[in-house]
Amino acid sequence: MTVDMKTIGNSGWVEFSGPNIAEAQEFYAKVIGWNIAPVPAGDMQYNAIMLEDGPIGGFSPIPSDKGGWIIYITVVDVNTATQTAKDLGATIEVEPHDVPSVGRQSIIIDPQGGRIALITYESMMA
Repeated sequence: MTVDMKTIGNSGWVEFSGPNIAEAQEFYAKVIGWNIAPVPAGDMQYNAIMLEDGPIGGFSPIPSDKGGWIIYITVVDVNTATQTAKDLGATIEVEPHDVPSVGRQSIIIDPQGGRIALITYESMMA
């Protein structure tokens, strides 16, 4: 079964961020068998996790991050969803912002400490 990553409420993307993505990529390639390939991402280095149908996630170098995974949940409107989360007690780690050729995203920490990203894809905003 294939679920479109743009389906509202779907966890359409996973991303590892941390100080040593080369080490993380090698680890997960060996453990899971992922094929990891560089993809265009503006001025940033970005490597995508590739399956037969295309990318499902990626690795983002964030030197200050201890290293960890984040799930991107597709929402109708990132600004509204982020504000609703804040109103319900979430901490906004990364305010809503545009990602060129991708869409608009934010990162929240829910009242229990769970960290997720909210995303509205560019094609959904047209």
